[in-house]
Amino acid sequence: MSKTLNHGGLSRRHLLLGLGAGAALSLTGCMSAGGRAPITAYAPQRPPVRPAVSPEYAAAYGPISDGGFNIPGIDFSRVDPQYLRREVDYFGAETPGTIIIDTPTRFAYLVRPGNRAIRYGVGIGRDGFEWDGRARVQYKRQWPTWTPPREMIARQPELERFADGQAPGLDNPLGARALYLFQNGEDTLYRLHGTPEYWTIGRAVSSGCVRFMNHDIIDLYDRAEDGATVIVNQGPATV
Repeated sequence: MSKTLNHGGLSRRHLLLGLGAGAALSLTGCMSAGGRAPITAYAPQRPPVRPAVSPEYAAAYGPISDGGFNIPGIDFSRVDPQYLRREVDYFGAETPGTIIIDTPTRFAYLVRPGNRAIRYGVGIGRDGFEWDGRARVQYKRQWPTWTPPREMIARQPELERFADGQAPGLDNPLGARALYLFQNGEDTLYRLHGTPEYWTIGRAVSSGCVRFMNHDIIDLYDRAEDGATVIVNQGPATV
């Protein structure tokens, strides 16, 4: 895949992120010549510094009540800002509606009309490194049940209790949504899914396929069509 995305180009509707910084200072005294106990002066204590975010991002990643579950808001101090959802330029040949997973860069793109794409940060699990190519979204599920493969249970016997499926919920590894990918009519066992562990976005993680923050997989779920083309790239960064 040739270079087709300009990560720096943002639309007027794009969400902007600003970061604040600060630090607490402390002053330490010394033991006096007369042997008195040390005197230590402390600067006033300040609350922990948290990133300042735009109202748009605060709303996009705030608490959500969805499907009977209450998804907590994102703690922005635990997420690299580059992995927050945004619009970017796209000048490639893929048609609008195509989803591109660029594994090396930990980004997913949903191609939009007008040479634009929505970019999401993702985390890549062990299973996410085992397949690439073109597939289609065979179906989508809200608050899916997770059933670990027998191979995973063999590696992690404690998962035997989920052999018949783990019920949907905030602790479910598939999160709030899942998109199931098929190729030539066969299940690839590859999933685009949410995760409650949003702080793992941008990392290689121990299990799963391609994980999104729950807020982002809900956004992708609402935009993606059944039958959408999905392109998974496992090679060197190309987008």
